[in-house]
Amino acid sequence: MSGGRKNDIQMKEGETMGLIVQKFGGTSVGSTERIMNAAERAIEEKERGNDVVVVVSAMGKTTDQLVGLAREISASPSKREMDMLLTTGEQVTISLLSMALNEKGYESISFTGWQAGIETEAVHGNARIVHIDPEKIQNQLNQGKIVVVAGFQGVTEDGSISTLGRGGSDTTAVALAAVLKADKCDIYTDVTGVYTTDPRYVKGARKLQSLSYDEMLELANLGAGVLHPRAVEFAKNYEVPLEVRSSTERERGTIIEEEPTMEENLVVRGVAFENAITKVAILGLEDSLKGLSTVFTTLAAHHINVDIIIQSVAEGQTGSLSFSIKNDDLEETLKVLENNRDTLKYDRIESESGLAKVSIVGSGMVSNPGVAAEMFEVLSSNGIQVKMVSTSEIKVSTVISDSSMVKAVEALHEAFELSGTPARNV
Repeated sequence: MSGGRKNDIQMKEGETMGLIVQKFGGTSVGSTERIMNAAERAIEEKERGNDVVVVVSAMGKTTDQLVGLAREISASPSKREMDMLLTTGEQVTISLLSMALNEKGYESISFTGWQAGIETEAVHGNARIVHIDPEKIQNQLNQGKIVVVAGFQGVTEDGSISTLGRGGSDTTAVALAAVLKADKCDIYTDVTGVYTTDPRYVKGARKLQSLSYDEMLELANLGAGVLHPRAVEFAKNYEVPLEVRSSTERERGTIIEEEPTMEENLVVRGVAFENAITKVAILGLEDSLKGLSTVFTTLAAHHINVDIIIQSVAEGQTGSLSFSIKNDDLEETLKVLENNRDTLKYDRIESESGLAKVSIVGSGMVSNPGVAAEMFEVLSSNGIQVKMVSTSEIKVSTVISDSSMVKAVEALHEAFELSGTPARNV
């Protein structure tokens, strides 16, 4: 794959032809009416003189319904067969959207992930894209057609259908934009852009005009559900400009690019949060240095994602290791650690659930010392105990009680003046 492009093929005076990749999530194609609306959005770009590739998810709650059907048959269905089942959801959407475009007088063709040349690693349920052959899509674009591609899916080298896991349609869209050298990738959602925090929880949340790739990546990793981290990584690596925008409102969204506009360049750009966090503590590690690498190598081999890590070692004594995981991973984590107890050589394991992660993110933090201290002061003054901390150049994350999550988010959002008119410009 190669980086983004600026296409200068002249059309009419003042117009240039480009390539736009659009992605519509499940809510945005949740009914035939919304599918017709998505068709209109694709036509608008076509009428501007652009080639258009549209990536779609399954309609609404289709994936959940398919999972429910599988559970009626088996409590533990084969991952391969689950991929076969779940990919039918997107297949319904691509065919209906292509029909809608044809009905409106615009030539269109739909492709499943494997028809579109998307090859993935041989992992069912959470595969990564390893290669895309764009020839078939490009041939159809050259014929003037709008190409509709199923997100979330691909094919392994041996021909097995695979799925990309959570956020897979975002990843599909950005990866296609990269390999097709698109001028832009528009992510259509049920919100008008990326906000300073979730507006469902904080009334003063404000839409941001732009964010850097790094800021968006941190926000996505820290719980902001508007874009999947893997998609942002693709966009950053291949310099694909992204815009997160509403599928129903005709207004500009949030641009994700290498350098955000100065107007928005705040010290703290957003407050991200997620609940259902568990803290796991491994106590009495005999060889804490070796144990540290062994623990995380073992967990990684079982696809368990570990977040905030704290190690404590007293000279000449055993050590302890604490880390945070998602609640859903607790059972598997405990099972893996117990099965490898002889290798890891630890005393006991303790876990604490009912936790949440609250984070502040902003590229301006690099040149503004004291931001972390201010965050802790805000939490302390609101009686919120911090159980774990993790920092990087542009983020500070804390693990706190789940019951204090919303209070913490509101307090931090207010303290860093994220509501209303932008302040604290760098």
